[in-house]
Amino acid sequence: MYKNKSLAIVVPCHNEETQIKKVISTLPDFVDMVYIIDDCSDDNTYEISQSLSEEYNSFNITVLRHETNQGVGGSIASGYKMALEAKADITVVMAGDAQMDPNELPDIIDPIVNDKADYTKGNRLFSGQAWEMIPHVRYLGNSVLSLLTKIASGYWHVADSQSGYTAINLKALQTINWDKMYKRYGQPNDLLVRLNIYDFRVKDIPIKPIYGVGERSGIKPIRMIPRLSRLIFRLFFYRLLHKYIIRDFHPLVFFYIFGLILFPIGFFFGLYLVGARIFVGPIEETSALFSALFTITGLQFLLFAMWFDMDTNKHLK
Repeated sequence: MYKNKSLAIVVPCHNEETQIKKVISTLPDFVDMVYIIDDCSDDNTYEISQSLSEEYNSFNITVLRHETNQGVGGSIASGYKMALEAKADITVVMAGDAQMDPNELPDIIDPIVNDKADYTKGNRLFSGQAWEMIPHVRYLGNSVLSLLTKIASGYWHVADSQSGYTAINLKALQTINWDKMYKRYGQPNDLLVRLNIYDFRVKDIPIKPIYGVGERSGIKPIRMIPRLSRLIFRLFFYRLLHKYIIRDFHPLVFFYIFGLILFPIGFFFGLYLVGARIFVGPIEETSALFSALFTITGLQFLLFAMWFDMDTNKHLK
């Protein structure tokens, strides 16, 4: 127990035979239950996890093996369901690669214990060491995805959207449909959107980035960014539909619609006119004015929509 709150740890794993013991052996004594989710590993992760459940039986370790690979999101969802069944007051996700410092666990869960947040997430980008410690390609990719996730999720105050060091309270755990959660690397982005639809409070917690501890990453940022960008784009419209149309109505929907129609028309027509001016010859002044009007008006609609969205969600900090 931690300050009279039961605490569950979900540990998603895939081929972490060299790291999983480091994760379990460094957990603090106040952890009540641990759910290790082996996502169809090719190595001895499952067997080692089973032995750890006996060696560290004070943590009430349960090991679940996926017969088919479901991705990190699928592993987290499986762990969340087990924590939900146990009615854990707080459920924390700590990856099986030992990149999350157990000493920072109180910082992660205290806002939930003190009813200051419903969901907390680590933010490695707060650290001044982030640029030096995180591989630069991953840092830049994370920054791009974080910016897009701000727009899609409505949590304009959070960053490092791909951080997997998170905590969630029982109420939020009971509200989200985990069977519909995105099962791959975009799970944090998907979850933030769903949390915003239900007006849950989210708080960023500064944590230090940990690299070079023996972890192996199969993530290819160059490939992931386009894929996740498409997911985030869909999540953006999903949130607008459910939060601002189905559950309630807000005029910012009209601002986004007009902005997303007018700005691309004006922008791409402007590019066409530039090409025509360079390769063909003079263009009509009215055409240039038409392009500028649509571009500027569309941009204004988009900026006002974002401002409305920020104002609507400012109480969720």
